[in-house]
Amino acid sequence: MAVDKIRVLIVDDIAETRENVRKLLQFESDVEVVGTARTGKEGIQLSQELDPDVILMDINMPDIDGITATENIRQRSPHIQVVILSVQSDQNYMRRAMLAGARDFLTKPPMGDELISAIKRAGEMAHGERDKGAKQQMAVSAGGGAPGMMGGFSPLPQGKIVLVYSPKGGTGCTTIAVNLAIALNNEDTRSVLIDGNLQFGDVAVFVNEQGKNTIVDIAPRVDDLDAEILEDILIKHEASGVRILAAPQRPEMAEKISTDQFIKVLQFMQKMYSYVVVDTSSILTDVILSAIDLSDVIVLVTTQEIPAIKNSRLILDLLKTMGINKDRIIFTMNRFDKRIAITPERISENLKHEVSAVIPLDEKVAITAVNRGVPFMLDNRAQPIGKGLLSLAEVVRARMIALESESEAAAAKR
Repeated sequence: MAVDKIRVLIVDDIAETRENVRKLLQFESDVEVVGTARTGKEGIQLSQELDPDVILMDINMPDIDGITATENIRQRSPHIQVVILSVQSDQNYMRRAMLAGARDFLTKPPMGDELISAIKRAGEMAHGERDKGAKQQMAVSAGGGAPGMMGGFSPLPQGKIVLVYSPKGGTGCTTIAVNLAIALNNEDTRSVLIDGNLQFGDVAVFVNEQGKNTIVDIAPRVDDLDAEILEDILIKHEASGVRILAAPQRPEMAEKISTDQFIKVLQFMQKMYSYVVVDTSSILTDVILSAIDLSDVIVLVTTQEIPAIKNSRLILDLLKTMGINKDRIIFTMNRFDKRIAITPERISENLKHEVSAVIPLDEKVAITAVNRGVPFMLDNRAQPIGKGLLSLAEVVRARMIALESESEAAAAKR
């Protein structure tokens, strides 16, 4: 079956920019430019008439600015994904764009590969949202009521477990887990961050919240947990809104948490949060193996170092043996340095598994963030490392939607 093309609307007040983007996209067989608009008002109008999947939106326009237009469009058509383009990589602009519902934020002029990649991620998300909406509408038509309603009770959708893992220590798993939880967290999709490195977990240090409650306070009560108990024990990271369950404060205390208790904690968190992000150690303990099995997606982290790539090959083989579907693995390259010849493409080809997300090297931003206890997604989103992390978050969201659609299709066939 032919894949639906990604329908794109370009909104920019500069004719040359509109034409350059249109020419760039005409070489993409799975992308179709369905229209162009010169103003924010015209963009809003055409979004209703043409119903595109993705809108490329300039942030500065003479009538309505891109952020206001994005907010208007997303309120009317939540399935339409907006990619904001701005000549300024200002973090305040970026924050406002994300709050307005933008899916991505690129600095003008964007690199061709960067723009196409952003459009395809947003397009995958848009198609998933359309399918979801169509299924909900069918459910309403068939049942005569709102989907999910049973006897007046509407259960919360099951939260998704995102496990961040690397078979090689020192690849930046904790940095990715902390910042990914922040990137996934918003008013509609709240996230909780759990430190699964029970002996030497550092999540609390990364957000400057050490010395507070830990998983040791919750594990003995897993069979009678409720929202109130959870709220008392979880660390509330005020700057991001993310809730955190820290690792034990001393290595020997890890023995107090059984595999069964850890899994029950994850399952309870799924009832309370849209995303349960789990940081892990490189050692495959029973706890981590069980968490891998339970997770919805695994963010598998590598770097350009040969030992990390070798270990990635080994873990990919092991995950296959465990029966983990390849689509559940989001292979991620961290600390990518363009000066090194080992590229994501070469690793993808060599290991026969696509590198789906790339986070560039920026030791100054990353190390400063750790030492300050202020994750870079809070004050450096506009930097390349922040954009790389946002791209990973979008890959996670899109992959969740795709996997859910596949699961529903398989269930319908059965």
